[in-house]
Order: sequence, then structure tokens, then C-alpha cells
Amino acid sequence: MRGLLFAALPLCLAFAAAEAAPENRCGWVVNPTPGNWWLTDRDGDWILATQGSDREALGMENIGDISAGDYKAVNGNYGYACGCMKVETEVSGSERHITAVYSFKQGKLAQCAKDKTLPPVE
Repeated sequence: MRGLLFAALPLCLAFAAAEAAPENRCGWVVNPTPGNWWLTDRDGDWILATQGSDREALGMENIGDISAGDYKAVNGNYGYACGCMKVETEVSGSERHITAVYSFKQGKLAQCAKDKTLPPVE
């Protein structure tokens, strides 16, 4: 029995690693108010951070200052951009969370505006 358990362990570890594999997600990167961040892509809204919550995606610093690129301010210094992220995700009930951000590349607002799979942000 013990041999069977050890034989199955590599398979279980491989499956767990496949579950946590980073994926690319592209869409609207929204920061409407302090501490609130999400990505809206073709699958819906993915929460990165919520003000007052201790749950924040690891690697948020990889996003950087979105206002330095093509950006739309809608609330003082807060607003949205278009971009792609290499991330890990988690779905819990009806909520989608980004748990880690490995990289971010900001694009042009027009790129997301033309994408028929994305909802408008305004």
C-alpha cells in the first residue's frame, strides 16, 4: 500500500502544479478609487485588490503606474487602462480573484475599446 501512495505522489504534484499554472489575461485594468483594482476581460471581472481587505494579489507592484501610459482618469488620479497580465487566478463561487501578477504590459485604450469580447468601461 505504501508503494502505491509513493507512486501516486508525483502524479498528484503534477496535477497541482498544472492547476496553478500562470495564464495570460487581457482587458480593462481598473483602479477607480484607492486600494480597489480589478481586471475586466472576456470572462468578467477579476478582483486584484479591495480597499480594507487583506486579500491582495501578490506582485501588484508588477502593474506599476498605469497613469504613465495610455490611461483615462475618471476620479481625480484614479481611472483605467488597457493591458495584458500573466497571472494566477482562483474562482470561488461567483467571485473571480487574481492571486498573483507575474507581469503586466499596458496597451492602448483603443485596443480594448475595439475588442468586441470586452464590455465598455464608461
